[in-house]
Amino acid sequence: MAESAELILDGKSYSFPVTEGTEHEKAIDIAKLRDQTGYITIDSGYKNTGATKSAITFLDGEEGILRYRGYPIEQLAEQSSFIEVAYLLIYGKLPTQAELDDFSHQITKHTLVHEDVRKIFDGFPSAAHPMAILSSLICSLTAFYPESVSPDLSKEEIDLNVIRLMAKISTIAAWTYKNNMGHPLNYPRNDLDYCANFLYMMFSFPTEKYEIDPRIVSALNKLLILHADHEQNCSTSTVRLVGSANASLYGSVSAGINALWGPLHGGANQEVLEMLQAIQKDGGDTSKFIAKAKDKNDSFRLMGFGHRVYKNFDPRAKIIKKAADEVLSALGINDPLLKIAQELEQAALTDEYFIERKLYPNVDFYSGIIYRAIGIPTEMFTVMFALGRLPGWIAQWKEMRENKEPIGRPRQVYTGELERDYVGIEQRS
Repeated sequence: MAESAELILDGKSYSFPVTEGTEHEKAIDIAKLRDQTGYITIDSGYKNTGATKSAITFLDGEEGILRYRGYPIEQLAEQSSFIEVAYLLIYGKLPTQAELDDFSHQITKHTLVHEDVRKIFDGFPSAAHPMAILSSLICSLTAFYPESVSPDLSKEEIDLNVIRLMAKISTIAAWTYKNNMGHPLNYPRNDLDYCANFLYMMFSFPTEKYEIDPRIVSALNKLLILHADHEQNCSTSTVRLVGSANASLYGSVSAGINALWGPLHGGANQEVLEMLQAIQKDGGDTSKFIAKAKDKNDSFRLMGFGHRVYKNFDPRAKIIKKAADEVLSALGINDPLLKIAQELEQAALTDEYFIERKLYPNVDFYSGIIYRAIGIPTEMFTVMFALGRLPGWIAQWKEMRENKEPIGRPRQVYTGELERDYVGIEQRS
């Protein structure tokens, strides 16, 4: 007999089916709750609500597990490339060499953006936040490819939009940095792979030859892989919700970018660097700030420690810590902020206060250090997050379309005024 959950309301019993995922996660299916009882559920922030069934990413916060399509994040970060992981997330399987070569080739062919996009770009002030430019220009791609709005796209048309977006976001993201710096924009190079090409567009100048450092390319691949998807978070849920209205892939991802821009979601690694800089400016005494973090009457918080989902060590943090150590060592960087970060890390891993509360360093704690080491400024950190998260957003949008999920429409419990009559302005007091 199938498992079910019983709900008793006003003395009447209702039965709702229990569904189970492949990793034995269980959920009560309340799709017919309102129809049968007239009631809805209240779950502020949807912390206990499963909005969809998804075959893309498995996350177990208690055990510190993250898998893309069944593959452990540790194996993918060590052995795969960002483009291969993108293919895995979007199409559900690891590609053959021929499939990977074709996918990479197609992306390379589409990295150029329409020259009119550059004209739009020129209209932004140089002080504009890079995320404002990124979200606007990604959304504008719908205007350049109006057929993308059709609810009846063929598989070939969806694949073309996927390729276009994967290709053009790297160009647009690099240009947001150049705009912010007041530098001339660089066009992409078809002889470079995805990450190398991005670094070239970011850091090269027309006046001199730019040397691609394979160590930085490797670190960037790892960073993007680690951020490629993370189940139903705020921005991913936004992409799915907007996409459920049959919005284009470009419009849906643009909405996700804006959700990611919120400091409670995508700004954590920037906050880590700003915290380290504040500690350095104060004299660099980490023990003082550790004491402040432990003082419940002090508003100071250590950024980059603990995670809303992971109640164990963030599995991505172990990988990125190793990459951070390797990059800083290889590049011979002696960053005073790194010393502060290492002292904070050591305290969190050995102090009972942090151990007891499972406040371990998370991926944001280390990723900002690497970005800083390779020359990416803090205002670009969230753009880098978006660049990495794109394959996950695409995969989630594509899955939502393929599953023919209905348009998202959350309910509410109204707490406003009861019915009242309109009063003319002359009678109001």
